[in-house]
Amino acid sequence: MGLFNWTEKSADTLAQGGVIAPDERLPWPQTTVMGVQHVIAMFGATVLAPLLMGFDPNVAILMSGIGTLIFFFITGGKVPSYLGSSFAFIGVVIAASGYAGSGPNTNLGVALGGIIACGVLYILIGIVVQAIGTGWVERLMPPVVTGTVVAVIGLNLAAIPIKNMAPTGFDAWMQAITFVSVGLVAVYTRGMVQRLLILVGLIVASVIYAILTNGLGLGKPIDFSGIAAAPWFGMPGFAAPVFSAQAMLLIAPVAIILVAENLGHVKAVSAMTGRDLNPYLGKAFIGDGIATVVSGGAGGTGVTTYAENIGVMAATKIYSTAMFVVAAVIAIVLGFSPKFGALIQTIPLAVMGGVSIVVFGLIAIAGAKIWVDNKVDFSDNRNLLVAAIPIILGTGEYTLKFGAFGLGGIGTATFGAILLYWLLSRGSKA
Repeated sequence: MGLFNWTEKSADTLAQGGVIAPDERLPWPQTTVMGVQHVIAMFGATVLAPLLMGFDPNVAILMSGIGTLIFFFITGGKVPSYLGSSFAFIGVVIAASGYAGSGPNTNLGVALGGIIACGVLYILIGIVVQAIGTGWVERLMPPVVTGTVVAVIGLNLAAIPIKNMAPTGFDAWMQAITFVSVGLVAVYTRGMVQRLLILVGLIVASVIYAILTNGLGLGKPIDFSGIAAAPWFGMPGFAAPVFSAQAMLLIAPVAIILVAENLGHVKAVSAMTGRDLNPYLGKAFIGDGIATVVSGGAGGTGVTTYAENIGVMAATKIYSTAMFVVAAVIAIVLGFSPKFGALIQTIPLAVMGGVSIVVFGLIAIAGAKIWVDNKVDFSDNRNLLVAAIPIILGTGEYTLKFGAFGLGGIGTATFGAILLYWLLSRGSKA
């Protein structure tokens, strides 16, 4: 079967309780609608991540589409997944570039060099996995380590929205209105609106902000002039990488997080589809790594497989890779629309801050969920210390100096968790 030769199934397949497998598809009109839904599912996070790092959101959307196509080709169209902006990069990119949290990142090139280094390391891990399997990855990063590192990412970022994204008392109140809006959407809505809780909550909060500022004059009003002035189509703001050893050493270890994310996602899709996708894990890592290198080379964020889109597949029982090709093409078209980028740039800083509080908190809780789902035993002192020490290292920005190079925050927490687990496991019972 060729790469684009999906077996067509009718909608009756779903009505009768069946599923649409990765190598199958609905008729093209329905497949296109499903592709649009997957664009919507990835949209909020893929746009939010570059904004939090000072990247051009148009480039991020464009590279998410290109990255998804790269992933599709490398895996031979066997692994249904969408690649979007990874939040695992936020902390290290901010640390490496010194980004203040508002406006374009003036030191973007240094971060891009680090993202490319991460992608190269990710590719090398994929090659090893393709050759010898995934057992060594799971031994290196058991759930207690993976959960700790994921939790640290969220906790390390906590100060950014609190200290840098609410310069006035009004902005602090708007942050509160924003995260309450997201909470109300998450709990009191259903269906796709509930799945898009971040995006819908952001829109609601932005409307409230506009009423209070543009309407009642209570704060800095939203300037819509950029939207009218921006053309519908044009080139996004590409940027070139700058290769700094310190930034590369700081950002490259994020590959460990991407491996853990991708491993979990592929296992989840395997369980949902009833198909063994383990033989494609190495190719999935390589595809994601190449997509990250290409994205970093153009000025985009590092990319990863998206849980949001996996959630949509679980809800719809449609796992066709065809809809991800459609979604990727739509994302590429959006990437070449400056008007779309100008619309994104009008989101008020305080609203972004409120959304950031939610997102960073969810990342931290996702780490705890890994512990719960895998029944990590915290009565075991080894597990207790492997989790406890790195969390404080990462949250408190603990830094170790190696000459002119400083490894801090997420870096010390990541390596600390891995090394502590190895050290404390010597001689212990399996």
